[in-house]
Amino acid sequence: LQDLQLADGRRVYEAVADLLDEWGRAYRGDNGYSALGAVVGATWPEQAAQLRQQHPHLFFLVPGYGAQGGDASSVRPNFDRNGQGAIINASRSLIAAWQKQGVDGKDYREATLREAKAMRDAIKKALSRA
Repeated sequence: LQDLQLADGRRVYEAVADLLDEWGRAYRGDNGYSALGAVVGATWPEQAAQLRQQHPHLFFLVPGYGAQGGDASSVRPNFDRNGQGAIINASRSLIAAWQKQGVDGKDYREATLREAKAMRDAIKKALSRA
């Protein structure tokens, strides 16, 4: 659905982002970001780069990191040049970290913490290369 082309040539996802940007103008804070945002999948980095360039005032919620195939390099385009503007979601890769690491399920807290830190470090590294 998101890739359907509209009569004006835009894709549905582009039209939705345009509307969010327009509606959010009245809600921009001191940081330049709107109170409105868009969901932009981690597995679509080319589209994310395009949307970030066209809509620098929208926050992006970025699902799909980890279990769905997104990684630090694929989420990089969702951030602005200052490393801001995106919130990365990694539910399954954190919830099931104990299984990935091959540890006892009773150690899920430590496994989740290790996975979250590894995710953070990988994203920081990807952002520093920009």
